[in-house]
Parts: sequence; structure tokens; C-alpha cells
Amino acid sequence: MDFLHSSWLIGLAIFVVVFVLAQSMFFLVKAIQRAKVLKFQTSDIKRVMVSTMIFSIAPSVAILLGLLALSKVLGVIIPWIRLSVLGAVTYELPATINVVEGVFGQSIGQRITDPVLFVTVVWVMTLGVLPPMIIIPLFLKRIQGRVKNIRKKDQRWGEIFMNAMFLGMISAFLGYVIAPRTDAVTGESYVSLLAIFTLLTSAGLMAIIGVIITKFNKEWLKNYAVSFSMLGAMALAILYAMLGVR
Repeated sequence: MDFLHSSWLIGLAIFVVVFVLAQSMFFLVKAIQRAKVLKFQTSDIKRVMVSTMIFSIAPSVAILLGLLALSKVLGVIIPWIRLSVLGAVTYELPATINVVEGVFGQSIGQRITDPVLFVTVVWVMTLGVLPPMIIIPLFLKRIQGRVKNIRKKDQRWGEIFMNAMFLGMISAFLGYVIAPRTDAVTGESYVSLLAIFTLLTSAGLMAIIGVIITKFNKEWLKNYAVSFSMLGAMALAILYAMLGVR
């Protein structure tokens, strides 16, 4: 496992980060040029840039927490590369947990020392994220067209269809939370009340934020709702664990 600290891997991480930053700067310049063509005032452009930077802080904190959680298992460099490109904590963490606990029967709280396990985790994370890269360019326009046709024929059915798709996605994560787990040390099977309480806490915090947005017209909270609910639930999860909830 010495390669985790090798210069070539560090160089790869730096290259990925620089590439992402360069890509961001490229589109930023293009956006500014386009805004000037559309006769936007310089003051308005600067205001949008500053507000966008501020609104990106909270989501970045959630990604940082995911990086810290993954670094305990995979080291710093691989999660740094992964989350610099994707930033999808909801994908990276379950992919890692499924391999470490489900396939190899080890605890997710331990640093991986087996090269086979490490390579398996990285391959699962990599291959699992490829389908959207194929589906979106080839089929997204066709899927969107069919959804629009459904909405044109029946607006109410179109809304039900979209809500059903969303609930289906949420159900996948619900199953992951409430499914029985097996202790990597004792082999005991149990349902994690800690995971369920954390899920309910996150949902409750999101509901509270939704009420605040609706009742008090705090539209700016929409950009922070996911991050605040995630951070709050994680903080309370620590409290639950200290109280002995498993």
C-alpha cells in the first residue's frame, strides 16, 4: 500500500484538480463574455459571481465531510481525486461501504491495508459511475421528450410520474439505511437504529427548513437546505452514538 503516498499518485491528484479548476475558469470567462454581449452591467456580473461563490460554500462543506470520511478508509489522495471531479458523496460512500462491508466483511471504520480490497473499491467506484456518462449523451433528450409528451397529455399524471421517479430514487437510499447489517467482528446481524435516527433527523431538519422558506420567504435557504440538514444530522448522529445508540 506504499503507492498511496507515491509521487506519481500525488501528481495525478494535482493534475485532476488543476484540470477541474482550468475547466471552471474557461466556462467562467465564456459566461462573462456572453453576459457582456447581452449588455449586462459589470456590477451585475460581479454581484452574480460573488453570490455564486458564497452559495457554493455550504455544499462544499458537505463534500469536505465526505472526503474526511473516505480518507479514513482509502487515504486522502483517492477521495481527493474522486470528489474533485464528482463531488457526489451520496454515491462514493455507499459504493465504498458496499464493497468493504458487503463483499469483504470488514468494518468501514478501518483503514484498508489489503491491496486487493483497495483496488476493488476503486474499480467499483469508477465503473459504477460510467453508465450516466453513456446514458445522458445518448438518451437524455429522448427521455426528456417522452416526459414532456406525458405532461402535455395529462399535466397531473406528468407530476405524479416525476414524483414517483423521485420517490423511487429515495427508496433506494431508504432500503440501504434500514436493511439489516452484519457486524464485521462478531458476525451478528442487526438493524442500525443509529442510521434510522440519523435519516429521520435529516428529514426533519429538511422539513423545518422547507417551512422556514415557505412561511418566511427565505429563498436563499434553498441553496443551503441539503448542506444544513446533512451537517445537522451528522452532528446529532455523534450525539446518538455517544448515548449508546447502535
